[in-house]
Amino acid sequence: MSRILIVDDEESIRDALRQVFEYEEHEVGTAADGPEALALFESFTPHVTFLDVKMSGLDGLEVLTRIRKLDPSAYVVMISGHGTIDTAVDATRKGAFDFLEKPLDTDRLLVTLRNVLELRGLTESIQLLRSEVDGRRRIVGVSRAIRGVLERVERVAPTDARVLITGANGTGKELIARALHRLSHRSKAPLVEVNCAAIPLELIESELFGHMKGSFTGAVADRAGRFEQAHEGTLFLDEIGDMSLAAQAKVLRALEEGVITRVGGAKTVSVDVRVLAATNKDLAEEIAEGRFREDLFYRLNVVPVRLPPLRERREDIRPLIDHFVAQAVEAYHVGPKVIEDEAMKRLEGLDWPGNVRELRNTVERLLILTPEEVIRVSDVEALVVAGPSEGALDTALLGVETFGEFKEKAELVYITHKLQESDWNVSETARQIGMPRSNLYKKIEKYGLSRHD
Repeated sequence: MSRILIVDDEESIRDALRQVFEYEEHEVGTAADGPEALALFESFTPHVTFLDVKMSGLDGLEVLTRIRKLDPSAYVVMISGHGTIDTAVDATRKGAFDFLEKPLDTDRLLVTLRNVLELRGLTESIQLLRSEVDGRRRIVGVSRAIRGVLERVERVAPTDARVLITGANGTGKELIARALHRLSHRSKAPLVEVNCAAIPLELIESELFGHMKGSFTGAVADRAGRFEQAHEGTLFLDEIGDMSLAAQAKVLRALEEGVITRVGGAKTVSVDVRVLAATNKDLAEEIAEGRFREDLFYRLNVVPVRLPPLRERREDIRPLIDHFVAQAVEAYHVGPKVIEDEAMKRLEGLDWPGNVRELRNTVERLLILTPEEVIRVSDVEALVVAGPSEGALDTALLGVETFGEFKEKAELVYITHKLQESDWNVSETARQIGMPRSNLYKKIEKYGLSRHD
């Protein structure tokens, strides 16, 4: 979990930012002025500081200077309601990572945070890559289907061939991408991951190709994009099927010519990047509907890797459960529990529409909520089977007293289900259900939801 320090003399701003970051599962500290911020910086040791420019007493630029003296590697993002180019340039010269103008756009705020954390090496994917020694050990399974996938990965990884990884949500496409990079000759260079579905359409080109200062509102300095960051390494374009046609055209050019052009720029930049892509969509259907470029598909689909859904490799369920039990015991500090044979057989017989991700979440739920040291088939029926069943929903929804209660319970069930479907990607959930992200945050707060509900 990353630590974020928010420094602003407006309580409403501090509270709003805290809410956004805590829902993204970060630890947040706040300070109302410069002296409090400096004291908290030393004790809290934040990974990222969001710092207001205009504050009474010690202003933000002076606080920035002192923070950089305390920690020359500190990452500080300046925020201001009275921003000027001169202020932004001054902040950048003093060591600020970025400069954001109020009113703060939540999407750009979270994209900026993600960029900082990726540079620090604190994102989950980078932590996993550093801790994993062997990709095969992370892709758990004994079935012929998964062995075939692993054999193909081993064969293609040492080459520079582009790979298109397909499969339903939760099948482990990102693990395959990491294994391909780790087993390649580019393994000592960066693996840069981009979730194309999580980045707003208007920001995707800037994220991929970078931008020049002044090219759009908020572009206060030149910025390298993901292609440049992945130079001599690997670029993983996850959920490529959600990329806009305009961005697809630029990606195609980058693949064909090995050059990119930053947004607002004229100069081309040469990049040496191996591109891996993944999608849960049927790209043939997307091409037929005019939503995906056929020429880009053929450029990406040099070596296809299809990950089968869990229902097609049921013999992998038991070893996966054993693997997730060991992980959960360590992560949640719960005592080890035994899954009786009948309970295991019941789990093996379920369809698992959410695939490996759903299985992992289910194992964690069983370990945390089962009171006894043995997980029995009755626990599986109560905590797994009954949870999403139609009968259970009928009982929960139709047993309420008033229509107002019914609406609230129905909304709670719907939002919880959608958040779980997207693995608690709040941005993606908001996009899917057609709700502004700020409204979705309010609903999450209203119902007191958290990732492990």
